[in-house]
Amino acid sequence: MEHFVWNINPNIFEFGSIQLRWYGVLFVGSFFLGLWILQWVYRREGKDESILENFLIYIIIGAVLCARLAHCLFYEPDYYLSHPLEMLYVWKGGLASHGGMIGVLIALYFFAKKHGESYFWLISRVAMPGMLTAAFVRIGNLFNSEILGLPSELPWAIVFERIDLIPRHPVQLYEALSYFVILGLLVMIYRKATPEFATKILTGAFFFALFTARFLLEFTKTRQAAYTTDIPFTTGKMLSVPFVILGLVWIIWAFYSSDKDKRWSPTL
Repeated sequence: MEHFVWNINPNIFEFGSIQLRWYGVLFVGSFFLGLWILQWVYRREGKDESILENFLIYIIIGAVLCARLAHCLFYEPDYYLSHPLEMLYVWKGGLASHGGMIGVLIALYFFAKKHGESYFWLISRVAMPGMLTAAFVRIGNLFNSEILGLPSELPWAIVFERIDLIPRHPVQLYEALSYFVILGLLVMIYRKATPEFATKILTGAFFFALFTARFLLEFTKTRQAAYTTDIPFTTGKMLSVPFVILGLVWIIWAFYSSDKDKRWSPTL
């Protein structure tokens, strides 16, 4: 069986030591598209969208710093603890989505505090553009031929020629597609729920859906951590479990703490 061969240059262009990579364009571009979604939310709910002028600064700093730190400490601790200065070399790659999530939550806290916004209102609305970023990052991983799937003979398996000649699960596409579906689900809930219930339910739905998908898709991935443990779970699975539990508890709390008649818009 012949499989699709992926051999795309991860760089859009190179000029000497300067490189513009698909990953970087997709990563940063997702933040701008996400900001557009958040501006739509602010207009829809009659809020002042001018306070979003510096929003991306908070989010990018929080996401990149914590994603990089998490990658270094959770996936390659031996190397980076021996070469601590290289933790600063973000351009060499290595960002962990779990750490990026924590960084965004921290950044949103400071943003909400500065502008007098409700923190829980804000994180519930940012859940939607957050899914967009998650999907774009996985497409960026595809261009980098990284986050590889396990060997497979399925007809849609892909050979990542820059790595080896083994057909593999295109797990980057599995994740990106899953995240786009979850984005659609969150937008649908947001449009149908009352503002109060949306504030309660969206964050829990985000955590539960995103990290359940991440946990399940880990079964098709090669191990990413540079170390091994006696635990059968991969590092990605172990890091996902707390978020799955948090999301499930959050959803249960959202339903139990809200009046049944005030959950959904009367236009349903």
